[in-house]
Amino acid sequence: MSTKTIDLTPDLYAYLLKVSLRENTVLKKLREETHKLSQYVMQISPEQGQLMALLIELLGAKKTLDIGTFTGYSALAVALALPSNGKVVACDINVEWTNMAKQFWAMAGMAEKIELHLAPALTTLQKLIDHGEAETFDFAFIDADKNNYVHYYEAALTLLRPGGLVAIDNVLWSGEVANLANQDKDTNSIRALNEFIFKDERVSMSLVPIGDGLTLARKR
Repeated sequence: MSTKTIDLTPDLYAYLLKVSLRENTVLKKLREETHKLSQYVMQISPEQGQLMALLIELLGAKKTLDIGTFTGYSALAVALALPSNGKVVACDINVEWTNMAKQFWAMAGMAEKIELHLAPALTTLQKLIDHGEAETFDFAFIDADKNNYVHYYEAALTLLRPGGLVAIDNVLWSGEVANLANQDKDTNSIRALNEFIFKDERVSMSLVPIGDGLTLARKR
């Protein structure tokens, strides 16, 4: 029994992975290659990818959004959990990182499931809305520039069907959201989103302390 979330020591975290992580071989290779980049901390943790895959199965999802794709781990984790006719619409602006992503998507046999849009995500999301795709997505994952988090959230809600789920990454921001001495733009943007979603009656929500903090919000 515990009255609060347990602290994960390095040994306990290693145990967690040992008894629970069923990481696809290509996902593991992608994670290892990404860790060679100086920006590797932008990649989600493998246990978070596995949680997202489970959520896809529970939702019976077929059509999903990946807002902020980086080297493609989150998109691949979701694509692997989708049925054969499933689709991930991935949004990013970085050619180098997404070229790496495409190599691993192909290696996993998932390239046909993932539709990459190399453009500002808000532009891509608005085009989807304009083309009549509102309320047709089952799941959305947001892990892009923090200053636009509220805008990505609103666009995702528009595109999600009732009962669809949006997952927002980095909502605990290495603990900096609780450090009031930190008033930088990214930190304040995340605080603003957290407070906004907490009060948003359009969704049911829970902030899960996995990875760097993951908010799950179900559209009512």
